[in-house]
Amino acid sequence: MIFQAELCGYCGACASVCPLGIIELNGYKIEVLEGCNNCKNCIYICPLGAFQEEKDEI
Repeated sequence: MIFQAELCGYCGACASVCPLGIIELNGYKIEVLEGCNNCKNCIYICPLGAFQEEKDEI
């Protein structure tokens, strides 16, 4: 999963749907911690497309 901060609106939707709790919203900064299981919830929920699949994940 690739996070593109320049596209992020900091709504926190991604953090709310992450089943592992590894996406954290800290003010106007999203932190993606290690341990992603590639569930893609963040990709599906983000209204601005800030999260995308890495090419080798497809």
